[in-house]
Amino acid sequence: MTTHAAEPTTDTKPAEFASFLIGHLSGRVHDQISEEMHQLLEAVNAHGKKGQLTITVTVEPPKGAVDGGPVTIAVDSAVKAPKPVAPPAIYFLDRDGNATRNDPRQVAFDFRTADGPTEFRTAE
Repeated sequence: MTTHAAEPTTDTKPAEFASFLIGHLSGRVHDQISEEMHQLLEAVNAHGKKGQLTITVTVEPPKGAVDGGPVTIAVDSAVKAPKPVAPPAIYFLDRDGNATRNDPRQVAFDFRTADGPTEFRTAE
């Protein structure tokens, strides 16, 4: 039985993925993913909601699928961090169907500031 170079045998040990990731593109990808993980942890802690970091490794054979030829490996990452959510506010609809903060069924009062002293006395 002949074994091709690309087929692992039962007596081989796979290389550590962490070592590959640290060495890929001189460590730039590892540094980027580490920063993204840190940002994700901060966002989850700040907003109390879950987030996700996805790492995608794409391996492509050479053109023409030459046996034993070099493969290209690309690593990509995507972060889905929780974001702050603005609380809802209550609005009313006016006669034209537009949102307004004032209840159109309520009588409006014309409030104005009363005249008075602009300086306050301090206790002695």
